[in-house]
Amino acid sequence: MLSLGVAAVVLVAAVARAVLFAPLPYPQPDRLVRVGQLFAGFEGVANLSTVDARAVEEADTGFEAFGVAAWGSAALSGDGTPETVRLGRATAGLFTALAVPAGAGRLIVPADAEPGAPPVAVLSNALAGRRFGGAAAALGRTVTLDGVPHAVVGVLPPGHERLGPGVRAEVWTALSLEEPTRRGPFWLRGVGRLRPEVSVAAADGALTALSERIFPLWAASFRDETARIAAVPLRDSIVGKAGESVGVLAAAVLLVLLVAVVNVATLALVRASVHEPELGVRAALGAGRLRLALLPLVEGLLVGLAAAGGGIALAAVILPGLVRAVSALPRLEDAALDGSVLALGSVVALAAGLAANLAPAVAALRTAPREAGTQRGRSGSDRPATTLRAALVAAEFALALPLLVGAGLLLGSFVRLQAVDPGFDPEGAVSLSASLPEATYPDGESTRRFWRELARRALELPGVAAAGVGTELPAGDVWNVNNFDLTDRPVPAGGAEHVAPWLFVTPQYFEALGVRLLEGRMLRPDEVDEAAPPVALVSRHWAERYYPGESAIGRRMVSGGCTTCPPTEVVGVVDDVKYRGLADDADAVYEPFFPSTSRTAHLIVRGTAPTAVTLQALRTLVAELDPELPVAGDALSARLRNELAGPGRSAALLGSFAATALLLAALGLFGSMSYVVRRRRREIGLRMALGATPAAIRRMVVRRGVLQAACGSAVGLALALLEARWLAGFLFEVSPVDPGILAAGVALLLAVAGAACWIPGRHAARVDPLRAITSD
Repeated sequence: MLSLGVAAVVLVAAVARAVLFAPLPYPQPDRLVRVGQLFAGFEGVANLSTVDARAVEEADTGFEAFGVAAWGSAALSGDGTPETVRLGRATAGLFTALAVPAGAGRLIVPADAEPGAPPVAVLSNALAGRRFGGAAAALGRTVTLDGVPHAVVGVLPPGHERLGPGVRAEVWTALSLEEPTRRGPFWLRGVGRLRPEVSVAAADGALTALSERIFPLWAASFRDETARIAAVPLRDSIVGKAGESVGVLAAAVLLVLLVAVVNVATLALVRASVHEPELGVRAALGAGRLRLALLPLVEGLLVGLAAAGGGIALAAVILPGLVRAVSALPRLEDAALDGSVLALGSVVALAAGLAANLAPAVAALRTAPREAGTQRGRSGSDRPATTLRAALVAAEFALALPLLVGAGLLLGSFVRLQAVDPGFDPEGAVSLSASLPEATYPDGESTRRFWRELARRALELPGVAAAGVGTELPAGDVWNVNNFDLTDRPVPAGGAEHVAPWLFVTPQYFEALGVRLLEGRMLRPDEVDEAAPPVALVSRHWAERYYPGESAIGRRMVSGGCTTCPPTEVVGVVDDVKYRGLADDADAVYEPFFPSTSRTAHLIVRGTAPTAVTLQALRTLVAELDPELPVAGDALSARLRNELAGPGRSAALLGSFAATALLLAALGLFGSMSYVVRRRRREIGLRMALGATPAAIRRMVVRRGVLQAACGSAVGLALALLEARWLAGFLFEVSPVDPGILAAGVALLLAVAGAACWIPGRHAARVDPLRAITSD
């Protein structure tokens, strides 16, 4: 029993150390800061624009080194099979600020970003090993990224697949910051290394002053006077709100451990009562109270040692699955059972073993030698010990109830999340994603020609009913979020403009996705041309948000801070699609898929053929158009399941803790009531001799156990109410004090208590009155 609690402690200690406490893998990490924008209504630090990055580079804001990075994907070809890799583009200052060593060769230097410099690449250690057999073998080789050959000049050391502000990449190339034409877009993550004499607060103040200086210069394209450039410790930026999730796990583990300790303490009291005659003999032979008290403590140490070994072994088996279950936490891939975690688990196990045997030790200290062997408990008159056992059993159920209610709240939230309408029909729809290399597709017209031809050929496949192209896929992360201002309801001067997910789509995109038109009209084929007057469709949520009770058709907006551009007219309203996740808002704006829109796009195909058949046919079409182009395909139903997987795993994880605690509480109650039945056999026999029926005896035992559980549930309910409010941020359309879930938790707890008492009650009902009364 104790091994379960120890295993839980070891697991969460490993997670907490990796996520919250492990130092960043860079020299003097306390001098590293994340540099980004603070926007009104945006939680955390946002990205920088090119204007911001260049201004920070040129000004004296207290940094010894400063660099920025952008991320995306690229088609990698050349040696081996073409594949899509995560691409990081960084200035040389990023590597200088982080002081990352080169595992082999060198890293990006300023000369690599100069005009006319030969393209170079730095590989992750994992990619170098997979593609070339090792870091040394990769140096000097050539990799082709998006059709452009890059010389491999360096390889990062192991463990540096994710650098600085969370940019994860397999290949790094040089980033050149070109002369900006407007304040946005905000697409760069910045990292600075402070000079030794400069504090984070001082750097933050210098960046605020810099923001005030550059705002008037770009006010025409960026009117949010409240936004400012800021500096926060890099570690805090990476960890973010992960501490809340780890805190929930730690609280759940603490409750499981306490239930296990109380459980073992209950059994230790039972063992102490059984061994009272032995203690009496020892006392009669001269053993003192201290010697008698040491016996249960030594036994507790032995139990703790065994629990440490069993718990650590169990944790080693479970840890990989736990990492997958809570994969959204930052730095979790570094979780391991290192020396500090194992030492903590061992100390907790030994302390738990001693704590569980503390009550028998105290009882031995308080018992006079002449009383030790009187067997006062034979008739059930050992009231203090009986009361303590009952209190411990009630405590187990009190500790189990918050876990049970928490699991119920997360499960209820998960069920409601499953019932959310994603806004599209995933059945029969598949997506094929690709990023077209600039070397092969040098202009917007060649890009559009590829996607148009691929969609045309896809429509000719057997069973295909619709095929459309778009720059985003539901449900999950949205890459392009744009700011805009309504011409008839402009934002007050100096205020922050509205933002929304911004998609570029072909007219067939909505039919392929299964999205309904609610008002107005769809996009027309002739509008997929940059020369045409700008038009857009909006989602129902967007229309209701900005024009409640009115029609959004015909409304105009200016997007991207471009006040000199012609305004975009809303020509239609479509049903909501959950692009940013099922629990998030569904506002979205759709513009025609122009030739210069994006090199990365997604083909959505709807048909009646099996998913695997359709995907294979689409890959064949791509191979016919461009054999060197890597693609990724998936069913939209699979994307939807992936979106639900995280909340489902969280509910299952807390549910497993609750089930463990409930099982331990049930075993504790079962052991306690079994002992009570054995100790009170004579009383039970006498009751039956006086006319009590077996059913009445069984009810008496079950009622006693359920009463103990009910007393514990009353205390546990108060704890559950406190815990539920803590879980409020993790819930979706579920009240943290949902009366139905609270009642269900209590009912389940009492039902388990009744089941745990059933077997002892049945044994009590089978007692032979004559033998029970006459036995010694």
